[in-house]
Amino acid sequence: MNKKDYLSIDIGGTNIKYGLLDRSGKLISKGKVSTKCTDILSFKQLIDSIVEPRLSNVRGIAISVPGKVDVHRGVVYYGGSLPYLDGFDFYNYFRKKYNLQCSVENDGKAAALAELWLGTLKGQNNGIVLVLGTGVGGGIVINRQLYRGVHFQAGELSFMPTTSDFSTMNNFVGVYDSAVEMIKRIATSLGLADKTDGIAVFEAIKNGNFVAQKIFKEYCRRIATLILSIEAVLDMDRVVIGGGISAQSVLIDEINNQIKQLFRKVSLVSETLILPQVVQAHFQNDANLYGALYALLQRVDDANGEISCI
Repeated sequence: MNKKDYLSIDIGGTNIKYGLLDRSGKLISKGKVSTKCTDILSFKQLIDSIVEPRLSNVRGIAISVPGKVDVHRGVVYYGGSLPYLDGFDFYNYFRKKYNLQCSVENDGKAAALAELWLGTLKGQNNGIVLVLGTGVGGGIVINRQLYRGVHFQAGELSFMPTTSDFSTMNNFVGVYDSAVEMIKRIATSLGLADKTDGIAVFEAIKNGNFVAQKIFKEYCRRIATLILSIEAVLDMDRVVIGGGISAQSVLIDEINNQIKQLFRKVSLVSETLILPQVVQAHFQNDANLYGALYALLQRVDDANGEISCI
């Protein structure tokens, strides 16, 4: 470990993961703490407990965080599952307290940056990363560059409607296509005490449990429908499936199977569109650590290495 290393911090609703990485993306060490914060003060204290013991060994801090992120100002809006982050200015905080170069990126976009830098989107012109979890995060790559949008909200797939009924979030992709909710449904049908036991759920799917497979295949068809909708707009080389659930190869296989089934239903669709590759993400639980660092390195390079949280 030396002063050329970077501290990458992935802020999530359940845990805050952190890791020391070098400029090439080698993960030197990592850890995590529970996100037991109720307000911005306790959040700052928790972040400080991660940064301060490592301060003498790092030259920059890279942050991945839920919510809409103004990457130019370093301000987070809404905060997703951490609403107390709404309006928090990361750049100002780190500049005043630590005088270190830093960057802040949305978590879904960080996952896409990880794949673009060192993963399955490396060398690809256009693609998208779908992060399947509590909601559906995303990051869009166009001409080998992350596309953030005019208001930094490109890739916020959770807010795509599934019907014209806007009376409930159940009719939006974030709930309708939630991997967590799919796991809960299957766990309930199996009578599992732990409704989040994904390992047991996928064992039931692989072992041919009828109810588990039925719910699972319905879920994969929803994701396939989402992918075909996005494909009609973006025309991608690859769709990368991320999130913890993506470690299950049966998921990728079934999504591809459902896409092919849907694709063949209408001849005009199959004759007009070319299907993208749907592949498993290279990075899974540590994706945002790598993506946040890549965002920082791009920011440093753009400023000839002279920025300091500005």
